[in-house]
Amino acid sequence: MTPPVEQELNNGVPHSARIWNYWLGGKDNYDADRELGQRMAEMFPQIVEIARASRQFQARAVRHLAEEAGIRQFLDLGTGLPTAEATHEVAQSAAPTSRVVYVDHDPIVLAHARALLTSGPEGATDYVHADLTDAPTVLREASRTLDLTRPVAVLLMSTLGHVADDAQAAALVRAYLDALPSGSHLILCDTIETPMTKAGSDEYADGGAVPYVSRPQEVVASFADGLELLPPGFGSITLWRPETPPAGDPVEQWGFVGVKR
Repeated sequence: MTPPVEQELNNGVPHSARIWNYWLGGKDNYDADRELGQRMAEMFPQIVEIARASRQFQARAVRHLAEEAGIRQFLDLGTGLPTAEATHEVAQSAAPTSRVVYVDHDPIVLAHARALLTSGPEGATDYVHADLTDAPTVLREASRTLDLTRPVAVLLMSTLGHVADDAQAAALVRAYLDALPSGSHLILCDTIETPMTKAGSDEYADGGAVPYVSRPQEVVASFADGLELLPPGFGSITLWRPETPPAGDPVEQWGFVGVKR
């Protein structure tokens, strides 16, 4: 059930949006978030690099779809706290008429979204305070801003790991894509399971945050079933159309951009 917007913020329990904000160097987090975030970074140092690489991949993918694919509508699921190069900023810098809907259920995200996720004059942005797993509600509310009879780019950036069951996660992806027309796109990335990422997931859950699972490559790849993948296909997000040659090893966050035909 989606919590009421008026609920008191529980800053004593770590929350994924605020931990992510900590890894990105932001200040919108609390002691509980920083403590778990630091423990995670110490046992799995690549997590900070993954957080930054995810934001960069998101910006590259959104920019490509706005500039090259003619996409003018974006549905960003599990938005997290606003950061530089938010979806609407990237999309509207390429196509000023772009319309963007953000979705999250954390009250602190809502407060920041209302203040910071503001559209340019030619486009539109909106925020849906809901759980992304409630696809019917999200789609109904998003339709206030988006025309769901026209192509939409759906973003699932490092969020599907909160849906622990593989079949349920796949069904959720289908619920969104089945509601959208041909020409719609899916931008998705998530953590690939390795011994290190599995240990990180266990530590994350033990620290009191909502559990986040890593998955084998083939399971994450299966979320693209029925889509045509844009080159270079499915792989580490640092290798998806980098603007400069990536330094260091590819991160263990893999993803793709796919189009519904």
